[in-house]
Amino acid sequence: MEGAGRESDAALEARTERAADADAEARGVGGFPIPDNVYAETVTEVEHYTDRLFRFRTTRSQAFRFRSGEFAMIGLPNAERPVYRAYSMASPAWDETLEFFSIKVPDGPLTQHLQKIKPGDTVLMRKKPTGTLVLDALLPGSRLYLLSTGTGIAPFASIIRDPETYDKFEQVILTHTCRIPAELRYGEQLVAEMRDDPLVGELVEGRLHHYTSVTRDADFPRQGRITTLIENGKLFEDLGVPPLDPATDRVMICGSMAMLQDLKALCLARGFEEGANNKPGQFVVEKAFAD
Repeated sequence: MEGAGRESDAALEARTERAADADAEARGVGGFPIPDNVYAETVTEVEHYTDRLFRFRTTRSQAFRFRSGEFAMIGLPNAERPVYRAYSMASPAWDETLEFFSIKVPDGPLTQHLQKIKPGDTVLMRKKPTGTLVLDALLPGSRLYLLSTGTGIAPFASIIRDPETYDKFEQVILTHTCRIPAELRYGEQLVAEMRDDPLVGELVEGRLHHYTSVTRDADFPRQGRITTLIENGKLFEDLGVPPLDPATDRVMICGSMAMLQDLKALCLARGFEEGANNKPGQFVVEKAFAD
């Protein structure tokens, strides 16, 4: 019979597609190989908040493990030697996907390209996470302050969604300072959604306090840098809590370099001792930044 012993057109097409897929996998993405020490994750969601800020979600390799608050080195498969920058996982350690919150820098070596990603694109992530903004780096206490500016809220987005946080602290105070109200939207959206979350919704009720301020909008209810609001006592007055006390309070700090330096000095002046993974203390600072 004619055609006997030969592959059908459908079988040949399927085999050709499988070979093409295998060849593409060997080459990597866009013709560039995937390094052995990274995961190639697929973008599943992108949301732009302003012309300076956006968030994105990706798949998560089952082999990837991290502690809430840690960061990983992120890159794109667009060169033989990709550019990597530090990005905190904004998703909690238990999440099946990964979330990141990023600034947009027009001429940034990475972010000029990263801000253009869309669902289906590939993001590279080095396999080893690290960072000091983890609960293990803090001594036991009753109140946890998470002080952030801009995209510095990202690691705290992970920490406030982790049930372990509420096992260790009676109160959690998340502060977020930005230039304008629109830049606060990521945190506002996050905290609002948490109230209805079946895993942590009951835990955060009455215990998580979200405190926002801006520096460039006179109509916003709270004005000023977080350092000013701490030093003049307005933060504590608004929240109805006592001033910072190293006997009971623990502090995590993430934001601009100037903010880090000022808040570190403020904590040290009040008798707080800086902690690390190998020596827990009363406050910790993250020094890793995305461009």
